[in-house]
Amino acid sequence: MVDRFGSILVAQVTTAGMERHRDDLVAALAALPGITGVQFRNDTGSRDLEGLESYVETAHGAVPDRVEIMENETRFSVPISGGQKTGWFYDHRLNRARLRRYAPGSRVLDLFSYIGGWGIQAATAGAREVVCVDSSASALEELDRSAALNGVEQKMSSRRGDVFDVLARLREEKERFDIVVIDPPAFIKRRKDQKQGEKAYQKINRLAMELLVPDGVLFSASCSHHLTRDALLLAMLRAGREIGRDLQILEQGHQGPDHPIHPAIPETEYLKAFTARIS
Repeated sequence: MVDRFGSILVAQVTTAGMERHRDDLVAALAALPGITGVQFRNDTGSRDLEGLESYVETAHGAVPDRVEIMENETRFSVPISGGQKTGWFYDHRLNRARLRRYAPGSRVLDLFSYIGGWGIQAATAGAREVVCVDSSASALEELDRSAALNGVEQKMSSRRGDVFDVLARLREEKERFDIVVIDPPAFIKRRKDQKQGEKAYQKINRLAMELLVPDGVLFSASCSHHLTRDALLLAMLRAGREIGRDLQILEQGHQGPDHPIHPAIPETEYLKAFTARIS
């Protein structure tokens, strides 16, 4: 995969076959008009399955530690050298745009927030308060930087820790939110993780629903290609039944057109998202 940040390209190679053509890939990317730097973020755990070494390397030109981008009228400082994957998750751009329509006047909880892609956009769209939760201290520092870029730092707060543990504490504190966003890393990375992963999706949705006000809005997503859209919806339905909450699906989302789906490769349809009203 290759993500573009203006004149900078950040690539991630996850298979041995593509790694063998690394030099050809660098040459092709460097030849693109306007490109001044190419970096490999080949530090993902999936490379272990292919017997590949882990590394981060600038393969062409110069690459800064972070770049600034604009998404949905919101500015972000993106740590392309030290962030998750390539630094940013462009595939959720359209889903984050949907959130903005619900945000005005709302109190928002952004789970697995990373650097605040959902939460800060809720704030710039008019949310009155946003609480972001992530286990990474460095990600939350980057979140503060981007909040300041947009002048919404007074609306933002964060909690560092395991998301499941933080949700339990929020419930004990009787906190309530108008909107909760669930955008976790893949809970099902391999087929053998299917059963436990589906239980995790059900649990995280249940914990989130418990914090929603009546008729609050839940944004629930999964990036695991092993979890079908129907399976995610079933996890949400079962979560609601556990606690006596009903849900209505308001919208459905998927990856943007810059992450196209190949009809013959079902794994390319990996991202699914639901916007639900929880009564």
